[in-house]
Amino acid sequence: MSTVLYDYWRSSASYRVRIALHLAGVPFERVTVDLLAGAHKAPDHLARHPQGLVPVLDIDGHRLTQSLAILDYLNDTRGMGLLPEDPAHAAQVRALAHTVAVDVHPVCNLSVVRHATRAAPDPAQATKAWMQRFIRPGLAAFEAQLAAFSQTPFACGETLSLADICLIPQLYNAARWEVDTRDLPRIHAVATACAAHPAFAAAHPDQLRPAG
Repeated sequence: MSTVLYDYWRSSASYRVRIALHLAGVPFERVTVDLLAGAHKAPDHLARHPQGLVPVLDIDGHRLTQSLAILDYLNDTRGMGLLPEDPAHAAQVRALAHTVAVDVHPVCNLSVVRHATRAAPDPAQATKAWMQRFIRPGLAAFEAQLAAFSQTPFACGETLSLADICLIPQLYNAARWEVDTRDLPRIHAVATACAAHPAFAAAHPDQLRPAG
């Protein structure tokens, strides 16, 4: 039974799941859902995901939605070790992940930003300002929370975790929107370590950018 990921190349949530699938060694087929063309609101995709979002993952005879839920499933079924066994430590790692995936990402969602900036005299500039307004504080908070961990070399220690998988797509967005992160050295150290990992390299949006 093949594994199919319905995603969009620049979607942060899709990027998280691609990283996890590569980390878990799960071969998968990608089916593009073009957000800019409105394909996520087409009847065939709404049948897969009533919220009209990406990603959707067909795996093991199941159809799964919501990236964090998908990451939990992969962690539980593939023994990925994305969370510490100690409940308190696991809660700290989840808190880091949620700082970007739950608090920053939703307000930077394409539909939210389009709605918020549609009446602006210069929507493109307003979009950039909106992204910077929300991404920068979230990443600064992530950096501060890293003080609780001995970073060697990933966000929460020597092994990759849920926090790394959620951070890297948000850093991609930060760079895209010219968010100043120069004063966040621990985050950049994590990014350097992750960039050297084949799973992160294979999942990177630049590997999947449409031609033209």
